[in-house]
Amino acid sequence: MLIRNIAQVDRQPVDMEGVKGITMSVMVGRDDGAPNFALRHFNVEPGGHSPRHSHDYEHEVFIVDGGGEVLLEGEFRPIRKGDVIYVPADEEHQFRAADNGLQFLCLVPVTRNCGDPVPGS
Repeated sequence: MLIRNIAQVDRQPVDMEGVKGITMSVMVGRDDGAPNFALRHFNVEPGGHSPRHSHDYEHEVFIVDGGGEVLLEGEFRPIRKGDVIYVPADEEHQFRAADNGLQFLCLVPVTRNCGDPVPGS
C-alpha cells in the first residue's frame, strides 16, 4: 500500500524537444512496484506547453487546476479544472496552458505492448 501527498513528491523539469515550462512528478509508478499503470502529475507554467506528439499507448488525463487547450483530432479544444480527457494511442496531441497555468494528472501504462517501459513511468 502507498499513501503519498502530491506536495511531497519532487518535480523534475520535462526535458524534451518542444516543451516549454513543464515539470512532472511520478506519483505512483514502476519504482513503487505498480505493475500496470503510472500516475504522473504535470505542472505547466502560464503560456507553457507540451510538444505536439503521439505515442503507441493511450493515456487518461484529469485537469486538477487551471486551464488551457488540448490538441486532439487535429483541432484545439478548451480544457479547464475538472475535465477528463482520453488520448488514444497514436493520436497527435498537445497541452497548452492559459494565463493561469495548468495542472493535470496523467495515467499511463508502465510498459508498452512490446514490453518496453513507458518513459516517465
